Amino acid sequence: METQRAAWTLRRARVDDAPAFVRLMREPEVARQLMQLPYPDEATWRQRLAAQVSATGQAPELHLVADVDGEVVGSAGLHPCGPYQRRRHAMSLGIAVALPWQGRGVGSALLAALCDYADQWLGVLRIELTVFADNEAAQALYRRHGFELEGRQRAYALRDGVYEDTLMMARLHPRPPGPRVQALS
Repeated sequence: METQRAAWTLRRARVDDAPAFVRLMREPEVARQLMQLPYPDEATWRQRLAAQVSATGQAPELHLVADVDGEVVGSAGLHPCGPYQRRRHAMSLGIAVALPWQGRGVGSALLAALCDYADQWLGVLRIELTVFADNEAAQALYRRHGFELEGRQRAYALRDGVYEDTLMMARLHPRPPGPRVQALS
């Protein structure tokens, strides 16, 4: 299913999007806010995307892109929180938006689509993420979509030669699913 929004279309990521992911992750201001290493290569992204595509139907993960006339300007994904059975109710979220498209609703549309997918189709109780402590714009976006601060991780990740703090944020399902009970007649 594709969703048309303003100037972009939201759709599932495809293996042939690998070159676009490389371009997106190469943007210095985008890359420094992610946990990815610099100098991404197309082969690695092809492999990652192929693994996600082959997992479709087996794992509940979803990786969406915002597409403008065939150009990927944003990416966001929901991924299982490891192989732990006791964490099946939780998924982790990652998001990246090209610098010229930041502040234009792309991140919000991607986030809304993933939250809807998690709530309405997977019954996920918890979506969690990690964000650099100085990334106030991203934190504001997450708060607008129901994410709350859960804690600070000191010296969590190396960025630009300095160990930086990150914040843990999570969103609980606003109306956890339950059975629809109907009276028998």
